[in-house]
Amino acid sequence: MEMNYVIDTFFALFTMTLIIFMVPGFAMLEAGLVRTKNVTSVLTVNVMIYAVASMAFLLIGYKYAFGSWDHQDSINKYAFFLFQMAFVGKVVNIMSGGVSERSRIIPLVLFTVIVGAFLYPTIVNLTWGANFLAGTAFDISAMHDLAGSTVIHSTGGWALLAAILIMGPRRGRYKKNGAIQVIPASNIPLVVLGAFLLWIGWFGFNGGSVGAISSKENADAVALTIMNTNTAGLAGAIIGWLITYFRYKKFDVTMILNGALGGLVAITAGPDLYDIYTPILIGAIGGTLVVFFVPFFDKLRMDDPVGALSVHLVNGIWGTLAVGIFADVSFLAQLKGVVMTGVIVFPLSFVIIYSINKVFSLRAEDEEQLEGIDATECGIESYPEFKRSI
Repeated sequence: MEMNYVIDTFFALFTMTLIIFMVPGFAMLEAGLVRTKNVTSVLTVNVMIYAVASMAFLLIGYKYAFGSWDHQDSINKYAFFLFQMAFVGKVVNIMSGGVSERSRIIPLVLFTVIVGAFLYPTIVNLTWGANFLAGTAFDISAMHDLAGSTVIHSTGGWALLAAILIMGPRRGRYKKNGAIQVIPASNIPLVVLGAFLLWIGWFGFNGGSVGAISSKENADAVALTIMNTNTAGLAGAIIGWLITYFRYKKFDVTMILNGALGGLVAITAGPDLYDIYTPILIGAIGGTLVVFFVPFFDKLRMDDPVGALSVHLVNGIWGTLAVGIFADVSFLAQLKGVVMTGVIVFPLSFVIIYSINKVFSLRAEDEEQLEGIDATECGIESYPEFKRSI
């Protein structure tokens, strides 16, 4: 028993470390997708999200989510906290990436505090935690969401949707005649590095969510979970590659990588429940959704520089519902969880972001966007020797 405790504690700490690799993953992905004049601000935001969201979760959010520090004894309580803490910043990363190049840092950090202390822990409480709605008609704890297709990815996606509606697009993104101004990524190597850091982190994200590895049964479950996670990413990348080539006769590596990330988000709800072939279909559908929803959101004039709505919100919903389709889990329970999360997170995020925006002006002025958020907010440019694009 003591050896199981030690092994499972080590497993939690190891997988937590893998998840933390997603911090530079998000940072590099976003830094590569924005223009050079906004890279430092994106990196600053990513550093502050990890620090601030984690601290807010430590001081307030964790106990709110789980009821106490002593709610389980199968592993060390501090290891369990660290594993859960590793998740919290990802919710804000999803939102911050989608409003890149036009958001001020201080208001975004204020929103991060609220997410880490209250908004994200509310959804954790209802699903993985203490569940203050247990026994009521609004109880969604029956939803199977192993590592957070809904709890993390959809939550971040709903917050991003609210932010985009309030802030509007980047300066010059959409012309008066309805045309879309293409704003190319500044550093494709960073995009590739970031995406693969996220992919590697997903093995801890999903594998660690099994919760233990010290028995044969648990070890088998972890191995299956990680294999299915990887398979869905592969399928998403392949389908993203095929569809973009047949549609545009070009190989768009950013869409290929977002297809992979879409597949990874989609599989996150139930990689422990599938055989080794079902993730191919789930990941392929996830990659397909990304390819079609990125231009769809653009047509709605919803400016999302990194494709986060398509990757995280759309595939968070798809992945959660897929569990009810392909596994022995109630589809209605999955649907109820998706709907309830949206009903809670979107209005709360809208009110919070709207209020912050009224007081601190979350959106940078057009002149500031023209000069670059690096110069106006940070005073340090990542590529000072380069001529900045407008």
